[in-house]
Amino acid sequence: MKVALIGASGHVGSRLLTELLNRGHSVTGIVRDTAKLASRPGLALKAGDATQPAQLAPLLAGHDVVISAMRFQSSDPNALIAAVKQAGVPRLVVVGGAASLEVAPGQALFDAPGFPEAYKAEAAAGRCALDTLRAENDLDWTFLSPSAEFAPGERTGTFRLGGDQLLSDANGKSWISMEDYAVAFADELEMPKHSRQRFTVGY
Repeated sequence: MKVALIGASGHVGSRLLTELLNRGHSVTGIVRDTAKLASRPGLALKAGDATQPAQLAPLLAGHDVVISAMRFQSSDPNALIAAVKQAGVPRLVVVGGAASLEVAPGQALFDAPGFPEAYKAEAAAGRCALDTLRAENDLDWTFLSPSAEFAPGERTGTFRLGGDQLLSDANGKSWISMEDYAVAFADELEMPKHSRQRFTVGY
């Protein structure tokens, strides 16, 4: 599969990059500064600004799927969708956030008591991006939300998938490693089961 990965040098993007290359996919890593990533077999590096559709679209053309691993505050979902469409790529898969997941019927994690103030701006931008995708009628999109705790860790290959509800383990902890998130993400790329949907992954 030919994959365009926007944000390949970030915490999540770099783990997605490793997972995809290890599975034999051809990846174009699109970053603002190509010096942040070392050359690897199967990887082509391109410098690009994801907020500028006219600049981004030519970099995306010819790929089977586009992955966005950008921070929501520094990206524009409308610009991204426009670039993917201009490039003629049929599919967009987005690294999502957990804040829009439900913790009770009709109540998002974002609106729950104690949601950290420091994360609110990014979380609100993520929720807006999901709403933008849900209003998109043409593009085949998927939005994968992690669990509440999302950090570097181990690649175990063992996890659960869910829909719009936050997943928690037997002790009430909601978490997933970035490495296992990358496994679930790559699985969805290879065997799509959540077209035009948000889903989540957790232990």
